[in-house]
Amino acid sequence: MAENRASVYGEGVPCWVDAQLPDVEAGKRFYGELFGWTFEDWFGSFAQALKDDEPVAALVRKVDGRLPTVWTVYFATPDAPALARRIRDAGGQIVSAPVPAGELGVTALVTDPEGAVFALWQPEEHPGFGKRHEPGTFAWAELYARDTEAANTFYGDLFQEALFGEDADPDFGRAPVSDVFPTQMPPHFLVHFAVEDVPTALEDVRRLGGRVQAPPFETSYGEVAVVTDDQGASFALLRR
Repeated sequence: MAENRASVYGEGVPCWVDAQLPDVEAGKRFYGELFGWTFEDWFGSFAQALKDDEPVAALVRKVDGRLPTVWTVYFATPDAPALARRIRDAGGQIVSAPVPAGELGVTALVTDPEGAVFALWQPEEHPGFGKRHEPGTFAWAELYARDTEAANTFYGDLFQEALFGEDADPDFGRAPVSDVFPTQMPPHFLVHFAVEDVPTALEDVRRLGGRVQAPPFETSYGEVAVVTDDQGASFALLRR
């Protein structure tokens, strides 16, 4: 099963997301109620989220209080060290060099030339999402950049097949930071989760202690609202 799942995530396809949180147990309560997730605890500080018994995300305990409380998107690759070198050569940075994550795969943390952070995933026993594009699962990642033309060039060169190939069905786009956020906001990726109804989901976010950063707005890929959880991690709700 893992081998079959891995085959659908070509290089440059978003294949996983995780949240770095100060309190994983609080995260379980928030996201469990919001999205109907259940959880498997791994390695003490890592909880894998399941939707209908399929892996959809992870919550990870933040070990350094100086690190941001964030959702991170992972892009699939068959060779994380080689992709990390290409990213560096294209003007990006390697924040954390490729390292094995047990028997699950190989991971690295990198940035694009503007500093937007994303991760790489070279799958072994853990191929990535078992379910996506359904309510309560990953649906999209939007890069909010200062220079969208430069971003298109950088990611287009890295992930040509995933973005522009014959069978491309990309799960991420690029937009100016100022479209949604204050102009001083750093470039970043925003992880989107699918919901059946955005206003209802916003009510749930507020009830659970989160807040609304940007009320619903229309995009080329659906209706979106930007929110934070009760620990400050930002994400988006998307109804296609």
